[in-house]
Amino acid sequence: MITVQNLSKQYGQTKAVDDISFEVAEGENLILLGTSGCGKTTTLKMINRLIEPTSGNIFINGEDVTRQPAEILRRTIGYVLQNTGLFPHYTVGENIAIVPKLLKWDDKRIASRTHELLEKLHLSADFLNKYPNQLSGGQQQRIGLARALMADAPILLMDEPFGALDNITRAKIQDEFKELDELQRKTIVMVTHDVQEAFELGNRICIMDKGRMVQTGTPAELLFKPVNNFVKDFLQAQRLQLELKTVTLQDIWELLPPATDISGAEVNIRSTDNIWTAMELLKANNQQVLIIPSPANEPKTVTFEQLMTAYHQYQTTLPA
Repeated sequence: MITVQNLSKQYGQTKAVDDISFEVAEGENLILLGTSGCGKTTTLKMINRLIEPTSGNIFINGEDVTRQPAEILRRTIGYVLQNTGLFPHYTVGENIAIVPKLLKWDDKRIASRTHELLEKLHLSADFLNKYPNQLSGGQQQRIGLARALMADAPILLMDEPFGALDNITRAKIQDEFKELDELQRKTIVMVTHDVQEAFELGNRICIMDKGRMVQTGTPAELLFKPVNNFVKDFLQAQRLQLELKTVTLQDIWELLPPATDISGAEVNIRSTDNIWTAMELLKANNQQVLIIPSPANEPKTVTFEQLMTAYHQYQTTLPA
């Protein structure tokens, strides 16, 4: 869906982005992760030409993005900012309808799509006549997402979309983000400096430093096969929690004990769920859970203690 070739952006003698290349498959969520000033936001803005590159090429569906006017390109790409970017003197309804009006949608179609998105984002239609400053931070962020999704563009760019929210609101919206069907069919490039967020939401993660791409890979590849000490050190402070959210029950399947009494397991969990999810479920229920569906249809039940034992055995097989 997106191909970036030898992309660079230079300001005077400073290279904000230095000869990077990557591809984003259709339906994939690629996270650009790194500290402030590493070039991730500049990279994102070059994709929809909010910033023009010094050199290099960007293709969307095989077509060079420079072959059409920038304003036309942007109407086909959703864009979400950290501070929502809502126009303060427009109502919520007017903010959401900006791109469809540019695309000459009729009022009936705009109203239908607006109410569809409000329902999916758990927002009341009562918000439509309010102004952004009358909403909470979480509500504003949902409205910003609704505006980006309104025209149903196949590509969504997100620049620190949850960075301005408090931790509780942020966690809730991240959970909604993962479950929202609207996003399951989008190709997403998202910028964050939050390691946990990157591992929660990304199919692949690109770690950047000083304008260059250091390593791109799945969360498991970054954790267990870092290309150098920079990547290893970047993740080290949160490594345990990252592992728990990356390793699945399938990964430790052979280390789990055989099933005991299946009828005694009142709670189910998927074998594709991660260790962290299983821990939270077991702590809340204080009993064994049944894992479904399981490899080779082999039923297994697990308690918290058995889960931890299997995970610690698995850790001994990992690279130091």
